[in-house]
Amino acid sequence: MIVIALLAVALLAAAALVVVAIRARNMQYWLWGYLTRRAPPKAVGPVHVLFCFVDHFEPNWGRVDMATQRRRVDRWCDEYRAMASRHRDADGRMPQHSFFYPEEEYVEEHLDKIAALCAEGYGEIEIHLHHDNDTAENFVATMDRFNRLLHEKHGALPRDPVTGQLRFAFIHGNWCLDNSRADGRWCGINNELILLRELGCYADFTLPSAPSDTQTRLSNAIYYATDDPQRCKSHDTGVPMRVGGKPVGDLLIIQGPLGLNWTDRRFGIVPRIENSDIRKGCPPSRHRVDQWVRTGIHVEGRPEWVFVKVHTHGTQERDMDTLLGKPIDDMHDYLESAYNDGRNYVLHYVTAREMYNIAKAAEAGMTGDPGRYRDFELARPGKSHVAEPATLV
Repeated sequence: MIVIALLAVALLAAAALVVVAIRARNMQYWLWGYLTRRAPPKAVGPVHVLFCFVDHFEPNWGRVDMATQRRRVDRWCDEYRAMASRHRDADGRMPQHSFFYPEEEYVEEHLDKIAALCAEGYGEIEIHLHHDNDTAENFVATMDRFNRLLHEKHGALPRDPVTGQLRFAFIHGNWCLDNSRADGRWCGINNELILLRELGCYADFTLPSAPSDTQTRLSNAIYYATDDPQRCKSHDTGVPMRVGGKPVGDLLIIQGPLGLNWTDRRFGIVPRIENSDIRKGCPPSRHRVDQWVRTGIHVEGRPEWVFVKVHTHGTQERDMDTLLGKPIDDMHDYLESAYNDGRNYVLHYVTAREMYNIAKAAEAGMTGDPGRYRDFELARPGKSHVAEPATLV
């Protein structure tokens, strides 16, 4: 009996430690949904890997002087050109970088340089925002002003082909979309999804945000969220985007891979959180790339189009050698060798806007080569919309 009692105490202690470890990393928000998620269905034919790199691009990170900001931006423009020009996907396109530039850090000369890089075919500019204790009125005025500034001065952001409204992708600073932080900091607006829709946001690219407590219950999904102005974090769950479906609610959420990394375990025992973040401390190794693809994020009914969205904070010096040097070079080499053989896999480098367009094409029932649908709904900024020939299910 004593042995049984001691065993029971040991089991309870181990269970308590597991609970403490889970809560310490805020895994209670998403772990159950992740563990009970259905495995992606097996695709018929080659799997098209849609690879999108989004960047919380903050030249003034750490509140530095203008000389430091210039060095950061100049290094990105010089070294990204050199790195990306060495790589091509199945469509002959270079890696595409989506620069989500923060409104509160606007400097005209920085945007001019990034816009020139994008005009040469290296990516596109989208919107990032840090705010705290905000109001709906101020948020709308701030976002509307920044939308017009990016479009009129820097040639960014497409117009809706029907309404003419400026459209944009969004990443929320500090991960706090729709006031989702438990302590209420770094937002302040419970109807943010509604406001973003009205302003012209076509999709949010903030997630995953683990280990932050802003991480949603629903993970590894492309889904529509409906705002409840009476509560925060309305995008905690939603309606999955599906072939033949229709938009519902207020905002499309496009998530990147989230899960447990059993290869790079802490102390050889505890799995790390795989949250699709790339930096010095979590370089883009081959097994991470494999896990991103295996996660199989897709529009329901189109499992052969796999959406891989990874993210970074690109202007932090400690990470630049990773993001602009050999580790990222090796990542693209591996993507282009392991996931672009033309038989089992086909690789497509896409911007945030192109990823959205391809998701909408899947929803509309298009099939075949997703590279044809990069401009399906929203054309590249400065380009007139021309519909691609449709290939329906």
